[in-house]
Parts: sequence; C-alpha cells; structure tokens
Amino acid sequence: MTHWFHRNPLKATAPVQFNYYGVATTPASSKICNDLRLSRTRLLELFTDLSCNPEMMKNATDLYFSLLQGFILSLDDSSQECKLRYIQNFKWTDTLQGHVPCAQQDAVFELVSMGFNVALWYTKYASRLAGKEDITEDEAKDVHRSLKIAAGIFKHLKECHIPKLITPVEKGRDLEPRLIDSYIIQCQAEAQEVTIARAIELKHNPGLIAALAYETANFYQKADQTLSSLDPTYAGKWRKYLNLKSCFYMAYAYCYHGQTLLASDKCGEAIRSLQESEKFFAKAEALCKEYGETKGPGTTAKPSGHLFFRKLGTLIKNTLEKCQRENGFIYFQKVPAEAPQLELKANYGLVEPVPFEFPALNAHWTPETLAAFDLTKRPKDDTAKPKPDEEVKPLKEPDIKPQKDSGCQIS
Repeated sequence: MTHWFHRNPLKATAPVQFNYYGVATTPASSKICNDLRLSRTRLLELFTDLSCNPEMMKNATDLYFSLLQGFILSLDDSSQECKLRYIQNFKWTDTLQGHVPCAQQDAVFELVSMGFNVALWYTKYASRLAGKEDITEDEAKDVHRSLKIAAGIFKHLKECHIPKLITPVEKGRDLEPRLIDSYIIQCQAEAQEVTIARAIELKHNPGLIAALAYETANFYQKADQTLSSLDPTYAGKWRKYLNLKSCFYMAYAYCYHGQTLLASDKCGEAIRSLQESEKFFAKAEALCKEYGETKGPGTTAKPSGHLFFRKLGTLIKNTLEKCQRENGFIYFQKVPAEAPQLELKANYGLVEPVPFEFPALNAHWTPETLAAFDLTKRPKDDTAKPKPDEEVKPLKEPDIKPQKDSGCQIS
C-alpha cells in the first residue's frame, strides 16, 4: 500500500492510583478502585504496544470506561450528578502543546481525554498497517475501518461529552472544536485515500477516481483551514501535511479528469487538465520539502521520496505525453488557456465516521457499592490530588516512520 500519514504524539497523563482509604468502606467498593487502577494502567500500556490490535484495544477500553462511568452516571437514570464525579484530579498533556499539562478534578475530563487517546491509537494503528510492504486486502480494510472508528470517537466526544465539562476548554487545546474537527476530517480524508487506491487498482472509471480525489483534496483543505487560526509554532507542521495532501490529491483529480476528457475526444482540454495536474504536483513537492524542514510535533519523514508520491509523478508525466502525442497525430485541438473547472461529485466511496458509544456501566456498580463510598471520610488535605510539581512523562511511542515500500498494491 502506497500511503504515508502524519501523526501527532499521543497525550500523556499523570498516574492515578484511585486510593480512597476510608472513603471506600466495603470490599466491593475497594475492588472497583483496584480494578480502575489496573485497567487504566493496562490501557496506557497498550497505547505503545506494537502487538496490540483493535480487539485487544476494544476489550481494554470497554473495561476501563465501564468502570469509570460509575464516577459519572447516575445509577437510577436520573439527571442528578454522581457524587464521585469530582473526587479525583486528572492531569493530561496535549498532542500539540508538548509537555504542558492541564489538570481538572472531573471524571468527565478523564473520560474525554482517555477517549481522545483511544481515537489517536486507531489512527496510529492504521498508519502502521498502511506503511507495511506487503499489505493484504484484509489489512487494507482494517486501515479503512480503523480510521472511520477514530473519526467516530472524535465526533462522539465533541458532540456528547466535551460540552459537559465544567471548566471551559482552553484555546489551542486538544478538546476545543478546531482541533477535534481537524482530526475528524483528516481521518475521513485518509480513509478515502484507501478507497482511491482500491479504485485505481481495480481500474474503476477515471471519472469516479477523479471525483474521489477531488473530494479528498477538499477534505484536506478544510482541515487545514480549520487550523489556520492556531499558533503555527504548534500547528505549523500538521498544516504543511494537510496542505501538501490537498495539493497531491488535486493533482490526482486533474490527472484522472484528463483521462476522462481524452476518452471523450476532448484532447486539448485533457492536455490542459494534465498541465494543471503538473502544477499541483509541483506545489505538493515543494510542500514536502517544507514539511521535512518544519519543526513541531509529529512524525519525521521525507514524503517526496515515498513511493506513493513518486508513482503519481510518473503517471502524470506519462498521461500528459500520451495526450500530446494523440493531439499531434489525431485531434489537432487547441489547448485552452484556462484549466477546466472541477465540478466533480463522488456518488460512491465517500467516508462517514462509524458511530461510537461508550460501554454500559460495569455490573460491579450497584446502588450498594456507590453508597459504600463515604465522602465525609475524605482527608482534609485531599491526597487524591496529584502534587503540583508531579511530572507528566511523555509516552514512549513505537517508531512509526514510513517503511521502504516495495511497490506492492492491495491485492
């Protein structure tokens, strides 16, 4: 598979022990606290475990979130707030702002922050699979599915849980709408890249491929524009990626649109379309260099040397030369001064996020278990809070640089 995806770092978090000595007054309530600590630690370990797959991730997330819901949900389905929601302080960093943590004493903040990391894991899992040299058709489907799942998680957090935070989200932080929207759109665009690769391999109609490429380019452009008001110190590298992918798929769109025009005996217009494709490809090539030179969060790579990039350059060159030969021997049509307007709409292959819901409350949470948490027994100094100077260590992520591509396509 000839894909390469930019990835921002995972969020890091301070350890949470869930030790409520005196507050958890029964063995059942103490067991829930112990299970919360163990399941949270296990989930954090899986984020950086190369052997982790979607089934393992789902099992781990379902367990932790089903337990954590007991700090948030009312057991009698009323609108009343759970008494445990504010018992614990949680500290998280952001994907763009490095080691600068944000802390909130709110279980909803933990829910959305951990959920955000789960979505990021799915994008990173997809990136690793897409970078394999000999990817199978099933693995390509996994890439496609994982990106749609990630988009669904981001969308669910934005619409259903982030609005419930008591403390407003600071500008430039992961949970604010601009960043969430950009992550959603990027996931959709990257999933459509897989669709386009499949359509090309199966030699689908060039008109369909051109329309899909055009829609994908617009997705990337929209994601880039969404980040335009952010500090370039943090978002600059990410925006270079989104911009170069937008130009790259505009080049694809004009290239395949040119093939459609040639098949309709519009050779002059086809040549102009291919010339426009060359321009966008040159822009993308320049942005690849700028991306490699831009400092900031994210993966380090030289995308212009990657096979996915080089193959398009060869395709544009060969298709343009073919059009020029045909025009010189058969059509003798004038090449328009203006590039054709792309008014393409894909009727198939467009990606929508997979709907996501957090798991139901764990069966260990009962009215009796909740009643066994006696908040009047909390120590006055509130040891549940982390120390102000407690360090949040970044997660040691596996190497996700693009591997050397053999040129194999999805089979």
